Amino acid sequence: MRILILHNHYKQTGGEDTVFHAEAALLEQHGHQVEKLAFDNSQVNSLTEKLEAALGVVYNPKSAKQVEEKIRTFRPDVIHVHNFFPLLSPAIFYVANKMHVPIAMTLHNYRLICPSALLYYKDQVQTENIHKTFPLAAIRQKVYRDSAMQTASVVLATGMHKLLGTWQHKVDRFIALTQGAANLFQNSSLKLRPEQLVVKPNFAEDLGMAETTRKDYFLYVGRLTREKGIETLLRAHALKPFPLKIVGDGPLRERVEAHVAQHPLAEYVGFQNRQGVLELLKRARGLIFSSEWLETFGMTIIEAFSTGTPVVAAKIGGAEQLVEDGVNGLHYTPGDAAGLAQKVQVLAQNPQLVTKLGLAARQSYEANYTPEANYRMLLSIYEGMLGRGNKKPAPDTVVTKAGLS
Repeated sequence: MRILILHNHYKQTGGEDTVFHAEAALLEQHGHQVEKLAFDNSQVNSLTEKLEAALGVVYNPKSAKQVEEKIRTFRPDVIHVHNFFPLLSPAIFYVANKMHVPIAMTLHNYRLICPSALLYYKDQVQTENIHKTFPLAAIRQKVYRDSAMQTASVVLATGMHKLLGTWQHKVDRFIALTQGAANLFQNSSLKLRPEQLVVKPNFAEDLGMAETTRKDYFLYVGRLTREKGIETLLRAHALKPFPLKIVGDGPLRERVEAHVAQHPLAEYVGFQNRQGVLELLKRARGLIFSSEWLETFGMTIIEAFSTGTPVVAAKIGGAEQLVEDGVNGLHYTPGDAAGLAQKVQVLAQNPQLVTKLGLAARQSYEANYTPEANYRMLLSIYEGMLGRGNKKPAPDTVVTKAGLS
């Protein structure tokens, strides 16, 4: 199969970039011909470039032409989009549709139904925009990058294409990463047809079961931000101190450093490379996933699962879907510091439970989150688009004549 993968990189590398490269490599390993076409926000620096990007969020003719050229030369069977905002724009869906190439898009965030992309602002989960075609209040609240102008550009781009029917008629499959996220998208202003929305999780390479004896510390890995539940974690630690290692960086770094200075059982180890995180993860008694927004997934969780490490997670978003309470980890109520502290104490005082939950975590990984399991799901989605949509690879004559109206 010939697969064209499209992606718009952000200025700061994130999980979407990782998945973009990982899925492309996975498909290549299975013998598929893969072409990647990527755009990069780091190219947008000057005032002119920023203005061009802002004007092109609804339909960017420059990127549309590049995608058209790539389709003409590569002749893909399917196209897979990871992120189109802002440089690719929804123009790519019209190009693919005109050239009779089925197209899928992974829903890594909530941008299509909320300009914040996270459903989180003003330090709490916000779902008021999910059902609105043009959430104008979000512009006044500056929910995207604390900018009314940038928020307005997202509202305009997504809202216009809701009115035009782009999401309902120009995209063959939307891929949600958990069933919980899928439910939010299905019951939203997108008004998707049921067959358009499928669930396929991300995957992680097999990091291997931990062979060494577990240490007594718990581990946090991630951005040091409020939505990641850092404040709740620190409050929990202050209530019932326990050995804790914190990995990561972000706006709340000074808050973390101040806490560590006053609590000797806590250690801030800063940013660590992948190998460093892996070594810490394999020795930890448990991973704490304290995120308090509706994460679409939780890569750190399935990486912990692959090492047989149980997860103590706030019962919200992707974590609620991935972690089964009492099976491969433990849940607590988001924002409940006392609840988090209590769950940590349960594991700290019960090594046998740690072993039991860890073995089940590994089984969860092997059943659902390996590269092979993911490949089978991904291929099934592509084949479904080719079959049910009755769309074939575009012949040379059709591709050459296809244009933009």
